[in-house]
Amino acid sequence: MTVGRFPARRGWLAVFAKAPRSGEVKTRLCPPFSHEQAAALYRCLLADGLEESAHAARALGLEPVLAVDPPEAVPELAALAPPGFRALPQRGADLGARMAHVARQAAASGAPLALLRGSDSPTLARAELGHCVCELGRTDLVVGPDRDGGYHLLGLGPRALSCAGDLFDHPMSTPTVLRDTVARAERAGLSVGRLETGFDLDSFEDLRWLADARHRDGSIPCQRTLGFLDEQRLWPARSALDARRFSDPDSGT
Repeated sequence: MTVGRFPARRGWLAVFAKAPRSGEVKTRLCPPFSHEQAAALYRCLLADGLEESAHAARALGLEPVLAVDPPEAVPELAALAPPGFRALPQRGADLGARMAHVARQAAASGAPLALLRGSDSPTLARAELGHCVCELGRTDLVVGPDRDGGYHLLGLGPRALSCAGDLFDHPMSTPTVLRDTVARAERAGLSVGRLETGFDLDSFEDLRWLADARHRDGSIPCQRTLGFLDEQRLWPARSALDARRFSDPDSGT
């Protein structure tokens, strides 16, 4: 793990992450989760996301970057990341400002493109990251929409990187954040592409989406997260039944 400047002139794959501290992450899961369980779940989500991002970065020739909040947690999170990641602190008063800061850092390094992803999108796989890079060959901004009106992945080409401050100058973590970002991009004359809809794991009900995704594809890239939820028996009632059926084919349908 390296902390510091970025001499490479490659595209960036930046994972936005928070320190997995009790009472500071995944608090919308509490209750029914305890704060300790929510922090443990987030640690699994982060580990899964970093591992999948490391594989994608190698395959796509990208610079794997870990953007850390709060800034003083850089050494703590750097120690959790796979080899090859570089860590930098998030800077800014809100999420939009912090995203813009990372995009400007990428542009200043000479990166021709940047992929910005969260650390709580359990089904975001390397194939979608690769698709995002391909789409940036013909469009300025690529969005991976979420079911709640947000997004779990953004791809920024050169023109989008140059106006990142304007792109994210609106309230974040709202039901209209995707629409607001796309509207700002279009006002700036940027072309916008869309990927398939996914989800972040923010609320207890989001676990149902994860259980459904598990049934469709048992190889989704979040095995630590699934294992933790199984071990702790933290699924919602219907999803708990689904999880048992997944792991025990003889349990019936």
